[in-house]
Amino acid sequence: MPRVEKSSGLGVIAVRILAVLLALIGLVLAGGGVWLLSLGGSPYYLLAGLGLVASGVMLWRLSLLGAWIYIGVFVLTVLWALWEVGLNGWALVPRVIAPAVLLALVIAALPVLDTRRGARFALGGAAVFVIGALISGVVVAQANRPMQPTDVPAAALAAMSDPSLRAAGADWPAYGGTEASRRYSPLTQITPDNVGQLERAWTFRTGDTPEEKWGAETTPLKIGDTVYLCTARNILIALDARTGRQRWRYDPQVSDDWIPYTAACRGVAYHETGASAPAATAGDTPTPATPAPATPAATAACATRIIEGTLDGRLIAVDARTGRPCADFGTNGAVDIKVGMGDVIPGMVSITSAPTIVQGVIVTGHQVLDGQYNSAPSGVIQGFDAVTGELRWAWDMTRPDLTGRPAGDDTWTRGTPNMWTTASGDEQLGLVYLPMGNSAADYYSADRSEAENRYATALVALDVNTGRPAWSFQTVRKDVWDYDLGSQATLIDYPTAAGVVPALILPSKQGDLYILDRRTGRPLTPVEERPAPQGGVEPQERAATQPFSLFHTLAKRNLTERDMWGMSPIDQMICRIGFRQAAYDGIYTPPTSDRRWIQYPGYNGGSDWGGVAVDPRRGWIIANYNDMPNYNRLVPRAEADAKGWVPHGDPRAESGGAEGAGDPQVGVPYAIDVNAGWRMGSTGMLCKQPPYGGIRAIDIRTGQTVWDRPLGTARKNGPFGIPSMLPLDIGTPNNGGAVVTAGGLIFVAAATDDLIRAIDIETGETVWSEVLPAGGQAGPMIYEQDGRQYLVLMAGGHHFMETPPGDYVMAWALPER
Repeated sequence: MPRVEKSSGLGVIAVRILAVLLALIGLVLAGGGVWLLSLGGSPYYLLAGLGLVASGVMLWRLSLLGAWIYIGVFVLTVLWALWEVGLNGWALVPRVIAPAVLLALVIAALPVLDTRRGARFALGGAAVFVIGALISGVVVAQANRPMQPTDVPAAALAAMSDPSLRAAGADWPAYGGTEASRRYSPLTQITPDNVGQLERAWTFRTGDTPEEKWGAETTPLKIGDTVYLCTARNILIALDARTGRQRWRYDPQVSDDWIPYTAACRGVAYHETGASAPAATAGDTPTPATPAPATPAATAACATRIIEGTLDGRLIAVDARTGRPCADFGTNGAVDIKVGMGDVIPGMVSITSAPTIVQGVIVTGHQVLDGQYNSAPSGVIQGFDAVTGELRWAWDMTRPDLTGRPAGDDTWTRGTPNMWTTASGDEQLGLVYLPMGNSAADYYSADRSEAENRYATALVALDVNTGRPAWSFQTVRKDVWDYDLGSQATLIDYPTAAGVVPALILPSKQGDLYILDRRTGRPLTPVEERPAPQGGVEPQERAATQPFSLFHTLAKRNLTERDMWGMSPIDQMICRIGFRQAAYDGIYTPPTSDRRWIQYPGYNGGSDWGGVAVDPRRGWIIANYNDMPNYNRLVPRAEADAKGWVPHGDPRAESGGAEGAGDPQVGVPYAIDVNAGWRMGSTGMLCKQPPYGGIRAIDIRTGQTVWDRPLGTARKNGPFGIPSMLPLDIGTPNNGGAVVTAGGLIFVAAATDDLIRAIDIETGETVWSEVLPAGGQAGPMIYEQDGRQYLVLMAGGHHFMETPPGDYVMAWALPER
């Protein structure tokens, strides 16, 4: 047998450092592998760990056998990875990349281990390594190409024509574009062919950026030649639609004490009254106030008005021309919606969404801060006269006989489900559609009333003239997963064999999309009741079945251990151990206190407050969505008290953190600890493999996917919070919706990569993007002024999404000719 000659000096030191590294990694993998195997998990980590320990020992002895052992482990690792996840590129990252880096180091050590042949081995090994990496990269890239768009017969497109509901046109008069909430513009100037020429038309800085809890989420309106918006702390601003210059500004003086989870003002409402009103007093004059041209509607004071809800629970009405408060509305242009709620701690009741106006009635819900008190203020829905601010009616679901404010010291029922998001309405039917949330203690249900169990996490249609329910459709039975309906319902004309039916699309956090007759609430597409998991801390409360839409779902298959992820085999193994330790029986796994349970999808959806967009010409839904689990545990009261978890308003309460991460739920036996997105505490990486968000086109007639793409690149994401700057479509968490244009484009920001992008609606391919100065967690809007089409987005960032704060209102347009 030929003698192997070994090197000495620095090379030996380097090899022995490598040996120690391999041995330590091997010990960690072997130890964790034993734990995982004991839980019923994969044996790979134990076997690979033992192999690495053996390799490290032999390399310490400067034996060539150590290199061959590692090479053998690597080859088997690749074969195991391909068997477990195939050519799924993101799934292969933690299984192969880190081991490949170690392989390169082992190859580099060969000249030290054998001075005669090692150099040739190293050179040959390096060549094989590089060629193999290139071939593998090409094969994996081809295997992970986005799905090709599905052909849709052209003859079918006419079935979604839209004669009965107005389109936005040159204006954007409502939060969702129009009262139909389709987020669709018929403008055609900007197309896939010329979108690359977009340039910044103007930028306006609001001057309102909270130091914490930032997240304005604002979608402006445009009526006539003026853009209207609200800032994070409810300052109302009017801008010249051509230049972005401020015309007026009104500050309702909202104190920071009233900021709830996020300082958000998603939008405002516009209303034309045609009625005269006295001029505002000098003390109400906004600053600075540049006179605006009169709108076509009228020039009388407050004949046209902008109405917003504030973080401190008021409705504010100002003159759309001047920004002065409407003296005929409430008291000095304001109405306090908290009257009748009893004691309200600042921050517990806030309006963060645009009011909805139907037949002259302002319908508003409000956010009640989640997870604090079981006896939190009521989720009562109220209807106010759009001119006078007078309360027309109130809907307290547990007291249907109480149609006005409670008398004396009486209050509306505390702790009931609220509507924190945006309603939509049908002016002809006189109905307003309320996406309802959950009861105040999201994760415990034993003490809920019959009415709460009926209306929580349901779409409720109220008669706008009486405030009484016309119908309701519930998407979750006895919700203990915080699956509030966060999306605004979208009104469509739905083609059926019997003709066009007035309908609506209802997205959900679970990912299911429902098509309902908006006159009756009857499903127009099949809905199936399926057996639901049982058990948890309240087994007697869990519903035997839950509804599932057979039309379409954004939800993916149930998670398995193989779906766990990380930077390397070590953190992937840790996540696999966590998966095996947790309770998980698929969607609707009941909450547990003895161990964590996996909630998938998490409370950000599926679909959240960004809603969906609809192209009525093609008959397509455009839905951006999240695809992440939460990793939760109910914490017994004594343990929560020992941890110092106290509710909002307590002097000891800490600000910040993810929603549900240590919420006390005072008044029920358990607090709640939510790990939103299921992130590793050490690296901040998510335990589920990418993508974490996407955008999809869906044919309304068939419910079939036309195309589906990850939404968001990895450029601002990475371990330990370090941006990777990689332009790879990883699919990030996203908040905020999309808009669709007749020019064949989708505009969307929403993702955590701080980009706004244009997507070709036919193919799903990104055809333009621009870096934003702050996070783009808001819905864009489209308008036309003087023959020029504009795209506008509020870049305000979002604390929960960990995107940078800002106060930028930005407009893009094609170059002027």
